[in-house]
Amino acid sequence: MRAPRPPSPERSAELRRRFAEEARCERPDLSTLCLLVGAEADGTLDEAGMDAVEVELDRLAGELPYRPGSPRAWARALRELLGERYGFHGVPDDYQRLGSSLLHEVLRRRRGLPILLSVVWMEVARRAGAPVYGVALPGHFVVGFGEAEGQVLADPFDGGRVLAGADAELLVTGATGAPLDASMLTPAGTLDVVLRILNNVRAWSAARPEHSGVGLWAVDLSLLLPSHPARLRYERAQLLVRRGDFQDGARELEAYAETVAAVDGPAAEQIRGQAQAARALLN
Repeated sequence: MRAPRPPSPERSAELRRRFAEEARCERPDLSTLCLLVGAEADGTLDEAGMDAVEVELDRLAGELPYRPGSPRAWARALRELLGERYGFHGVPDDYQRLGSSLLHEVLRRRRGLPILLSVVWMEVARRAGAPVYGVALPGHFVVGFGEAEGQVLADPFDGGRVLAGADAELLVTGATGAPLDASMLTPAGTLDVVLRILNNVRAWSAARPEHSGVGLWAVDLSLLLPSHPARLRYERAQLLVRRGDFQDGARELEAYAETVAAVDGPAAEQIRGQAQAARALLN
């Protein structure tokens, strides 16, 4: 994927309206939300392109065997189809690409971050009737099949390798240095998956100051989710100041300081000082 080309302001406003509406549905659709993220990142992704992604997910689901049986059989069927036949997997270099966090690009390249490859696995499997869900292991997203008692985990980043007993423990320990806890194996909600994807986009942008605009839209979409970290408003204010929008940045810093003042007075004063410094840059 080339340097990000944002959509027009009118298109962006419509995408964000739809994103907020979908996020507040009783059962938000994961692929729809991921495609709206992709369209905000890539101005060339139009409605026809979004529809084509859904059609491709349907097509892949149609190539799975009819209800293969146990959770392990489902995991193996997905590995054989997506990992072996179509070559979906990840490599370390994928962490350096914004496209690795965008569903349409991951489908095109058959490469991506663990969480986006897991989205492909989940969406294909769901369409075929599999008991599938995401599992947000710290530092490495995987997919799960079946109930807790007979849960089977697979790693789409590794081509869908079915994880043996100690494999999940090794993934968590390797990423965090901490042991695996049973709470880490619970199914991830749709909006939790989307927020984690947007966190990855924000992290990509933070390492590339020339792409601060990418970080800004990722924060803006995160703030449209019904539940999000309050500190994102502080991050948004800092991005505005960094991009030269000192007036709006100072205003948002002051608003965030009022929120923080209720629990941490000294921190609020520090943020107010940052707002004053931003306003001084207007002169």
